[in-house]
Amino acid sequence: MPELPEVETTKNGVLPHIQNKTVKQLIIRQHQLRWPIPHDLPTHLDNAKLTNIERRAKYLLCHFKVATHSEQNVHSRMDGVVLIHLGMSGNLRIVDSNAAVQKHDHVDFVFTDGTRLRYCDPRRFGSILWLGDKAYDHALLANLGPEPLSDEFCGEYLWELSRNRHVAVKQFVMDQKTVTGIGNIYATEALFAAGLRPNKPCGKVSKATYTKFANAAKRILEKAISQGGTTLKDFVGGDGKPGYFKQELLVYGRAGQACVSCGDTLKDIKISNRASAYCPTCQK
Repeated sequence: MPELPEVETTKNGVLPHIQNKTVKQLIIRQHQLRWPIPHDLPTHLDNAKLTNIERRAKYLLCHFKVATHSEQNVHSRMDGVVLIHLGMSGNLRIVDSNAAVQKHDHVDFVFTDGTRLRYCDPRRFGSILWLGDKAYDHALLANLGPEPLSDEFCGEYLWELSRNRHVAVKQFVMDQKTVTGIGNIYATEALFAAGLRPNKPCGKVSKATYTKFANAAKRILEKAISQGGTTLKDFVGGDGKPGYFKQELLVYGRAGQACVSCGDTLKDIKISNRASAYCPTCQK
């Protein structure tokens, strides 16, 4: 599924085309996603200006402000936020106004200048929800951990949070209450870079090793963002192009192959029903 770099890539790809533009029409062809798209969403967005798109974890938060002709309300706060989640295989992209509608193109945001933002979701595991003006109190956002690229996310933070806990370290770092947006691909790669075996109890990991992991996660995520994310099957960015970070993957998806560092055979184990490749020699 799209992880943090893919979602960030999508945001960076579509925002320049639609920022500060006004919604003319919302076309909903399929309401039934993971949760139903609110039937009153077109009313909320009617003549609303999209002021910004923010990424929080793997969610896109689209900030809208209702147009006003009242001078004293020019600087009023945003009217509300639309949350978009890409699910397992969704994408969000800018399309031509006359672009043919494909089977899984469920929603179009049409702006007054003709620009069209299209949401496609073959498996319908994604979401488009109206969060109103108290978006960060919503259940999907209220209990999220820090962003992995923030200063708050560091080795000391992970070490303190993991004390007296016994879950596998990979399960711990993929918990969105621990840190947001680190999914299976990038957790696997960062654990390898830190020399940390994925099934090691998180409470037994040293502060120094957690520091290695946090630094590796930041470096790998930033590089993936710069390369447009990872395309394993379905993902394309906001410009319709695939990501190229797959060429950089050292462990994920390579179980049974030789480790690039020591030559030993990479093993594969299941952690919380997720495949987790690792090197038995390099990761302790």
